[in-house]
Amino acid sequence: MTRILLLDIETAPNKVYAWGLWDQNISINQIVGSGYVLCWAAKWLGSSEMYFGSLQGSTPKKMLGAIHRLLEEADVVIHYNGQRFDIPTLNKEFIKNGFPPPAPYKQLDLLRVCKAAFRFESNKLDYVSQALAIGAKVKHEGFELWVKCMDGDEKAWARMGRYNRNDVTLLEKLYRRLRPWIVRHPNLGVEKDAVACPKCGSEKVQRRGEQVAQIKRYHRYHCQACAAWFRGNKALAGPRSERGVNIL
Repeated sequence: MTRILLLDIETAPNKVYAWGLWDQNISINQIVGSGYVLCWAAKWLGSSEMYFGSLQGSTPKKMLGAIHRLLEEADVVIHYNGQRFDIPTLNKEFIKNGFPPPAPYKQLDLLRVCKAAFRFESNKLDYVSQALAIGAKVKHEGFELWVKCMDGDEKAWARMGRYNRNDVTLLEKLYRRLRPWIVRHPNLGVEKDAVACPKCGSEKVQRRGEQVAQIKRYHRYHCQACAAWFRGNKALAGPRSERGVNIL
């Protein structure tokens, strides 16, 4: 069975010396402290159990070890801007702390899906979630929350935990709404003996017409579970013709 992990991380900012507040070009020797993972939240798709790891009362290696083990088990990882931020950031922390690469997994970046398929006024997770009426991010004091967590404030850590976990909850809801629109979704129907939806794995599908490719025709299906469209794997007999002329 394909295991799908939903993931979100929160990080500390870089600490730098700077002479101004606007349009700064920070050189390497101005960095006095690089950013790092403060915490992460994750859950398996369809499961009620939420996992959470943080630096509060823990070490970086212990915190990172927990998410590394989850990634080892995942076939697919879903995130929001994770291909540019979350996953490279985790990989940096893994190699710095002596971890090997986790087992290979496919990635589904829902930010890329939103940009490719829709034209929301903003592609921020909070805006898209509210636009689709699936929820909103947890409100907090802003940048000060990160500073307080870095200083060990226990109440701030509690708020950060709620914020991080809620992002994963939003992520799962958003994924279920976006799923029929995702073009390059990992095929979840390959394990089924009958015709099944490649996006959700359901066998509750209806055959609706045909889909024409470059030179071949296929049965077209509509999933009654997630509303995705897909085509069959086997080409229909006979060449495609246009105005009575066979296209070979």
